[in-house]
Amino acid sequence: AIWPRLGHFTSSRQQAKGQDVGPYGCDYMSGRWALALRVGELRTETFAEMLTTLNFSEDQAKFICTNFVTPTQVSDAVFGVTEGLNVVYLVLCGALVFIMHGGFAMLCAGAIRSKNTMNILLQTILDAAVSGIAFYLLGYGFAYGGYPAMPPNNQMPNSFIGNGLFALSKFETDNPNPGHWQDFFFQWAFCATATTIPAGAVAERFNFNAYLGYSFFIAAFVYPVIVHWVWSQYGWLGYARAAPLTHLFRAGFIDFAGSGVVHMVGGLSGFWGCVLVGPRMGRFDGNGKPVDMPGHSATLVVLGTVLLWFGWYGFNPGSMILANTSDYAQVIGRAAVTTTLAGSAGGVMGLVLSFARHKAWDLLAVCNGVLCGFVSITAGCHVLEPWAAIIAGAVGVCFFEAVCIMFLRFKIDDPLCAAPMHAFCGMWGCLIVGVLAKKDYVYQVYSGSHKDCATWVDGVCQGDWVDSIDNYPYGLFYPGGGGRLLASQVIGILVIAGWTSAMMAPFFAIFKAFGCLRISAEEEQAGLDVSKHGGSAYNYDHGLGKPDKAPPMMT
Repeated sequence: AIWPRLGHFTSSRQQAKGQDVGPYGCDYMSGRWALALRVGELRTETFAEMLTTLNFSEDQAKFICTNFVTPTQVSDAVFGVTEGLNVVYLVLCGALVFIMHGGFAMLCAGAIRSKNTMNILLQTILDAAVSGIAFYLLGYGFAYGGYPAMPPNNQMPNSFIGNGLFALSKFETDNPNPGHWQDFFFQWAFCATATTIPAGAVAERFNFNAYLGYSFFIAAFVYPVIVHWVWSQYGWLGYARAAPLTHLFRAGFIDFAGSGVVHMVGGLSGFWGCVLVGPRMGRFDGNGKPVDMPGHSATLVVLGTVLLWFGWYGFNPGSMILANTSDYAQVIGRAAVTTTLAGSAGGVMGLVLSFARHKAWDLLAVCNGVLCGFVSITAGCHVLEPWAAIIAGAVGVCFFEAVCIMFLRFKIDDPLCAAPMHAFCGMWGCLIVGVLAKKDYVYQVYSGSHKDCATWVDGVCQGDWVDSIDNYPYGLFYPGGGGRLLASQVIGILVIAGWTSAMMAPFFAIFKAFGCLRISAEEEQAGLDVSKHGGSAYNYDHGLGKPDKAPPMMT
């Protein structure tokens, strides 16, 4: 999601002496030849001292250093190791994100009635499969394609939508990172997450063909366009937009891991789906009052919550993409801490609110609260302080509870409260970044993307491009933060909501107009497992055809 800073490194001793020796190599220090092996912030190892200890003369040390361990060899070796570690890190984080599908499957299955379990499980598996094909054919190209257009002919790539790498064609040539196959895998895992969120909102009455249609549409077009706006280096909206391109309000929209890009897209898609498909049969009585339809397994709900919690440590920390410098490592660690605290605060707040309303310690309220906390911190897990993460998680649950109450008043039936959780907590997660993003943390992550020209003449840069911490807007509540970042966050929320609604509301309306959005009343009454999938997720013994006596035990 972020294009990290890359540069040359020298030792602290070299910097103190004002020497410029390049990234790696032999340099003369205090009459000795030393080999500066440096990766990120690793300590310099003095090769000459080891040689001197072994009674090598200065000339011999110089000969070995310059002929057997060349700067190019060191550079190639270090690059190979760091590249390999970055690939492994990203693939493992992508696998953690994919594990979240197991969490969604268990959570959804436990939160609905048993007669529809097989249907929701099948949908969760197909979310991964359908999104994989759709993202391969079209989605990845719309999200990240078109970058090579700038270097060869000096033409700016499209800031609205990508236009290359469809079906991963020319992946080794028309790609700023040739050979980085892990990029597709990691980004697909996020795409699959956005695709699976609406399933909970429309559960127990949605036509299977309409489900397949929206899964492909979201993964192939709706989600990738927003990814291009926010996460590609040439998108018009993102804070990390490549310098020296202009940024929205000279700031840009910050969404580190997808409170808006992933969760708002999935949640609002589910919102329009459940609005247009209508409530489940019997969900509201003749007076319009809601009738409880509890899920069939609290055990599955808890298992799903824990799996999602586990997967979120790939979702948020993994969005740093690279792990080969101390700065990146700090961001990764901080993201893990803030994610933990936000989820914990959300769970506690959910418990408190449920007890205040129902005078009972509600297990499901805690599970929902934990997930609301995670959604609320996903945008700012890298730039919020730990205490701010607690605020993000706790307040997010309050938004969730308020929106759930409003849904019932307007007779909007969302069996898993997926839209309130993902769409509205996602909005809150984006908003709090504009208020509480810390200045130093913002600069640590995005340094290099907001360079400004030292000398402007008639609108043309006549000097060097300078990177200064003062060029990076931060949270409004911090002294000097200003409102530019908050304004960018508000615009980001509005355009993501507008784009998703403009795409998904007509999409579902077309299916409804042709009578293909909802199953029949008879099928809904019988349950989707029996009526659509030829069986049940549970093999009950109803006593039919039982023998009068139990068969004798075999010995």
